Amino acid sequence: GLAVRMGAGQVLLVLLATCTMTPAKDPLLNICMDAKHHKVKPGPEGMLYDQCAPWKDNACCTANTSSEAHKDQSNLYNFNWNHCGVMPPKCKRHFVQDTCLYECSPNLGPWINQVDSSWRRERILHVPLCKEDCEEWWEDCKDYVTCKENWHKGWNWATGTNRCPWGSMCRPFSHVFPRPKDLCEKIWSNSYKYTTEHRGSGRCIQMWFDPAQGNPNVVVAKYYAWKKRSSPAWVENTTPETDKAVHSLPWTLLVLLSLALV
Repeated sequence: GLAVRMGAGQVLLVLLATCTMTPAKDPLLNICMDAKHHKVKPGPEGMLYDQCAPWKDNACCTANTSSEAHKDQSNLYNFNWNHCGVMPPKCKRHFVQDTCLYECSPNLGPWINQVDSSWRRERILHVPLCKEDCEEWWEDCKDYVTCKENWHKGWNWATGTNRCPWGSMCRPFSHVFPRPKDLCEKIWSNSYKYTTEHRGSGRCIQMWFDPAQGNPNVVVAKYYAWKKRSSPAWVENTTPETDKAVHSLPWTLLVLLSLALV
């Protein structure tokens, strides 16, 4: 066909020229989920606090949310980290970072799912977490104690904050979560998925990153958005409105570029 007769470079030039004429906003990229504290759309937030600061150039969270994320008894969800004794700082920093990623990241679109909940309409599911992020989280928390495997539900909320349910015992993390995979996948009911992909691979979401190097999760979201769009299920469920975005040329360009790099 035409693509074969023309050189690859010419095809890319034609596509680039056409792309500039038909810009399409991708429904899976640079978005905020519809949840309790999220902004309607991402944007700069210069005053993000401490561990949430990496997202300050483009965030789904406000400065107040970022500050609350660091408190032992946060107003965000009235959740008490110290339900089985005081959580060590080296462990708590991972839960703070996890909260910052959840509240602030505009790069979780490919994993946002509808949910019927009193406090949010959307959640994340199976976000592929980088191997190092998951394993360091487990390593730094393995000696802390908890009474539950799934922290999303089943607590005793009689006092207005989470307490261990009646009859449960406080046990070391390493017993409740024998492997890093158990911690990352079970603690927030499959919000995360453990992967063997490494930081910087472009194939896994990083909870921890140096903003001076840019946000590595932008590329990851693009890759998984393209993958999701290529799946039969996505094509079957496509409405005429999203169809324009599905078949927009920038993605054709990405596919060609990826083939050219192989």
